[in-house]
Amino acid sequence: MSVRSIFGAGPAAPRLVRGVLVLLLLTLTAGCAGRDGRQVERASVPSGWHGEQGQASFYADRYHGRRTASGEAHDRNALTAAHRSLPFGTRVRVTRLDNGRETVVRINDRGPFVRGRVIDLSRRAAEELDMLGQGVAEVRLSPE
Repeated sequence: MSVRSIFGAGPAAPRLVRGVLVLLLLTLTAGCAGRDGRQVERASVPSGWHGEQGQASFYADRYHGRRTASGEAHDRNALTAAHRSLPFGTRVRVTRLDNGRETVVRINDRGPFVRGRVIDLSRRAAEELDMLGQGVAEVRLSPE
């Protein structure tokens, strides 16, 4: 039994079958789409991670509203941050070493990818650490 005998004898039958198969495939894979931007659930700090020290930077305003690696939209007014390896949703205490100011952020992105930097903060977190003027600050990260 050939495709022609199933769908009729026209030359368009193989294209029709191909089209139906493509549509079916697209329908089945639609459920595999990316995250819808909802907040990442809280994750626990990995065992063995006791914190780290290095430079913190903060996101430029142009990233506001863009998707983060977790699928969530970056919100400069939220207490969030990027870290290279901590699980999304992990809460981390960030302490600025030269003035003692601190804040707690939730990891929702990957980065920073600049040597010596350990975390990239939202604008609000940077404000809480009083680092907007300098752009970077020496910080200690600790489990929350």
